[in-house]
Formats: sequence, C-alpha cells, structure tokens
Amino acid sequence: MDLTHRTALIVGGTSGIGLGLARRLAAAGSTVVVGGRDTTRPGLDGLDTVTVDVTDPASVTRARDEVLARHPGLDLVVTMSGVMQLEDLRDPSHFARTEAAIAVNLLGTIRVVDAFTPHLAARGAGDIVTVTSGIGFLPFPPMPGYGASKAGVHAYTEALRAQLAGTGVEVTELVPPAVATAGQEKVNPAALPLEAFLDEVLGLLAQTPTPPEIVVAAAQRLRWAERDGTYAELLAQRSQALSLLPGR
Repeated sequence: MDLTHRTALIVGGTSGIGLGLARRLAAAGSTVVVGGRDTTRPGLDGLDTVTVDVTDPASVTRARDEVLARHPGLDLVVTMSGVMQLEDLRDPSHFARTEAAIAVNLLGTIRVVDAFTPHLAARGAGDIVTVTSGIGFLPFPPMPGYGASKAGVHAYTEALRAQLAGTGVEVTELVPPAVATAGQEKVNPAALPLEAFLDEVLGLLAQTPTPPEIVVAAAQRLRWAERDGTYAELLAQRSQALSLLPGR
C-alpha cells in the first residue's frame, strides 16, 4: 500500500493508535483528516478534523459529506473508533457496557464503511482499513463485549473484502495486540510501545501486495492460537485477569 500522497480519513483518530497513525501518514506526505467526537483534544494541531459520532447515523452522513466536499480525492478510509470496558457478566447492569461496545466498535465500523464505500468504488481505486484486536481471536474474559465486537468486525471485514473484489478497492484488517495507549501500560506491563507498534505496522502496510491482515509480531500468538494448539492454555492464563473485576 502506498502511504505517501494519499488523502486519508481516520475515524477514531483523535488519540492513541489512530492519532499516531495520522501523524505518521501526514509526515509521509499524505493529506489526513481525523474524525472523532471531540476534535479539540490535544495533539490534533496541524491536522484537518471532522466531528463524528459513529453511533449516530446522521452524524456519520454529515461527516462524510463534509469530508468529501473538502477532499473529493479521498482514497483511504481507516475506521477505528472503539470503547474497551470491563464487564462482570454476573451483574445484569453489565449490559449497558456490552451494548456500547457493539454500538461503537461493530456498528460504528459498519456505518463508516457503508458511508464511504460508494465513493471509493466509484473512483475504482482506494483502500479501507478496519481495526480489530488480538482479543477478537483469543478472548480476554474481563472484556467480553469488546472481544465479541472485534470478532464481529473481523467477520464483516472478510465479507467486505470478498464483496469488493474486482472494484479496485482493497480491504485490510489491522489486528493490534495490547498497545501502550489510554492507560493500557498500567493494566498490562507487556503492552507494546506505541511508536514501536507504528513502525511495524507501517512496514507491513508498505508491502506489495499489502497483506489482507496486518498482524505485528506481538499479536501473532493471539491471532493464531487456535491453529497453533495454544488456545486453551492461553485462555486459561488470560482468565486469571478476572480478578480485575470488582468483588472477584
């Protein structure tokens, strides 16, 4: 994938991995628009922004129209809005958190993809990048809604790639492990430093042809646990983190 001189939209790029990717693409010579609910957050200076709430269909449509009016040559859409929360499935009140995970992570991804697919298909060229998680392949039991939503994004991405074959629109899935953003480094000391993660991601994205899945080395054991016969052992290890839940 060419990462220079692109016109890119990163939805969910106002912090963390998304913001890091936006800055890397801009440094490579691309025009980058960052979308999110709060476009006044620190670190966005120098980047074009658009306000968007992926849980609101009208907001997504409005953001699409604004972006395409300003950047009719848009040829790269990255959708990575996400929420990650602990959920105790023994407590019925957990459902609100599950619902939020599905609304933002899965349905939000689908809304953004649906909004921009006609534009990219009409161009006959472009890229869509979805963002899942190693947790979508090997659950982290304290976050069941997050894992379910990311597994759903993976399945949707596979179908999207098949349906867009022959249109000139390429579909790539980014599968991060734990990355040291948004306090992850406090919960998981093994979280990958953001800059190291971005270095590896950009190197993989720049390959020709672009791999359908971008899986950095630290995510390989999660992505391929079932194939490698380590799934049950790793799931048991990860289940020890249920002690993070209040009252456990």
